[in-house]
Amino acid sequence: MIDRKTFLKQSAVVGAGLTLAGLKPMLGYSRNPGMKLITIMHTNDTHARIDPFPAGSGSLAGLGGAARRMALINKIRDKYPHNLLLDAGDTFQGTPYFNYYNGALDFKLMSMMGYDASTIGNHEFDNAVEGFVEVAPKAKFPFVSSNYDFIDAPEMAQFIREQLVLHVNGVKVGIFGLGVDFRNLVLPHLHKGVIYYDPVLVSEQMVRRLRTEQQCDLVICLSHIGYQYSDGRVSDVVVANEVDGIDLIIGGHTHTLLDEPVIIEKQGKEPTIISQVGHAGVVLGQIDFEFDRTNRLRRTWAANHRVDQTYDMV
Repeated sequence: MIDRKTFLKQSAVVGAGLTLAGLKPMLGYSRNPGMKLITIMHTNDTHARIDPFPAGSGSLAGLGGAARRMALINKIRDKYPHNLLLDAGDTFQGTPYFNYYNGALDFKLMSMMGYDASTIGNHEFDNAVEGFVEVAPKAKFPFVSSNYDFIDAPEMAQFIREQLVLHVNGVKVGIFGLGVDFRNLVLPHLHKGVIYYDPVLVSEQMVRRLRTEQQCDLVICLSHIGYQYSDGRVSDVVVANEVDGIDLIIGGHTHTLLDEPVIIEKQGKEPTIISQVGHAGVVLGQIDFEFDRTNRLRRTWAANHRVDQTYDMV
């Protein structure tokens, strides 16, 4: 058994296992000819941060901004055309842009950036179910939520998918979403008609459907339950340890900036990668998956890209 640091930095396959290598911002690296490459770009908890942080914002001053993020996304897409752009929730709340546009501007800009899917964060209920429904048509991408039951909120259900299957570069990618427990976070009248279910039990069901019924080659969880808690409550780390068959958890809610993805290894099982990139869109995560001709996952690379003046559009 190799230690985590060694595991993260190796660039060659160890037995039949997965390796994660190249954990520095990169827009180019060599790969094996004949392999299929899929690039996953991801954000979380962008919180209506349309403009860069102003001066006086401490370590965040000058970082972020929707226009810069779009420029960076386009640069990566130019290099790696087989890609997905995903978000782990909490697009709403945080700046006067939300107070004025109620999230409509965020969804419109995310659509312009070409997001492929997002999950639902707790702040998506800040204006109640009706507030989300009002602006959801601005999102030209699906919302994926698996452990929220919308049966008594049909007006919101029309915008939500329980799972999503996408075909990228000949690889079948299954996506499901997890939302945080409403208790002590969202007042009952704001999520009226929406019921929360246990993320671990739902994840087991979703993986079974995506792996067995849909025959997906790659399974991704868009999670807004939080990276890890000292009291042991359900989190990304808990789900990764208790549920087999998830290749990647893109996390949110705790605003955790992981300098490098965390790999949860399990005896006799394939590992699960967890990544979360802070908040406010100051970092764009990138994880590349390399598959062989039989769609077997062989290697993985990862990088965090700081969204700064480098990507000012001129």
